[in-house]
Amino acid sequence: MKTIRDFDLLNKKVIIRVDFNVPIKDGVILDDNRIVMALDTINYALDNGAKVILLSHLGRVKTLEDKNSKSLKIVVDRLSKLLNRKILFSTETRGNNLENMINSMKNGDVLLVENTRFEDLDGKKESGNDKELGEYWASLGDIFINDAFGTAHRAHASNVGIASNLESGIGFLMEKELNVLNSVLNNPKRPYAVILGGAKVNDKIGVINSLVKKADYILIAGGMCYTFLHALGYNIGSSLLDSDSIDYCKDLLAKYKDKIILPVDNIVSSGIDSKDTTLVNIDSIPSDKMGLDIGVKTIELFESVLSKCNMVVWNGTLGYSEEKAYEVGTKSILEYLSNSNCDTIICGGDTASAAINFGYRDKFMHISTGGGASLELLEGKVLPGIEAIEK
Repeated sequence: MKTIRDFDLLNKKVIIRVDFNVPIKDGVILDDNRIVMALDTINYALDNGAKVILLSHLGRVKTLEDKNSKSLKIVVDRLSKLLNRKILFSTETRGNNLENMINSMKNGDVLLVENTRFEDLDGKKESGNDKELGEYWASLGDIFINDAFGTAHRAHASNVGIASNLESGIGFLMEKELNVLNSVLNNPKRPYAVILGGAKVNDKIGVINSLVKKADYILIAGGMCYTFLHALGYNIGSSLLDSDSIDYCKDLLAKYKDKIILPVDNIVSSGIDSKDTTLVNIDSIPSDKMGLDIGVKTIELFESVLSKCNMVVWNGTLGYSEEKAYEVGTKSILEYLSNSNCDTIICGGDTASAAINFGYRDKFMHISTGGGASLELLEGKVLPGIEAIEK
């Protein structure tokens, strides 16, 4: 597959699909990792004399009101500081003004185009991979580089649509993501453990089915562990329960009981906002309480299993780690793995954000920028954003 290295970029208009879908609260970017991870590809294009046109989405855009809180304008200042240069910004995703801005660009200029999902307000043209929109965006450049691994599992106009109409390759971030995750698929270091958190079992059935056959251990926590515990007959109180997946959990536990490791204690509370927390064994969860983090014994259990491993793939936090009262489990296992000798790969937005916000940005073999994309790749699925370039 071609990479950005395979192209002569001098004087070329290079469209780079980046993933600037960063978490934002009250007008502040909470985590700029996805912007930082795109810099190598952008800088390479600039160093080689390109005119750089950046496309990205930000969140989901369903109503006109969404446009107020989903504008990529907020990214301009951060990107400008990181690149140490002025960033042009188009408030339009198509039209004469955008075309004039592109035609006026000089080598070394960077133009960020407004949120591609603004096009979803008119019949989901972006997320539905509208043929005409893909052709239009492709007409704006000479070369297309896809560096947005986080959207590689989606067929959108801004990735598959452009790649179908323009000479294309991948950027450095995409290349690294594929190399690292394919190494897990094809040649993992053993013993090899997978840590799975998050809310619903149903969201991860595909990846569980794939990895449970390949991994030596599957450690399950987060909201999804309570469906497994319920399947074993435990009273889980008001904890999250994925009712549609109970039979699936029973079957999986019966078949792989020696591989699947579940919590033995947890932190419970009357609700996410409650500060009244209690540590209980999993056979003692009160009926009016919900589990929101793993407990001390579970941390010790998980660490004892991980101590045997040479590779760990982790997707999903182990509790509701956004709240300080329920961050201990996730933070403790991050700390343990950061000091271990095993190769650790962190997959998924929430897990990656937790690792970075808790101070572990540079402590692991790899922190993936893609949640759904990394899971689907590990599941063995073909990613449309990659397939379009390979073709």
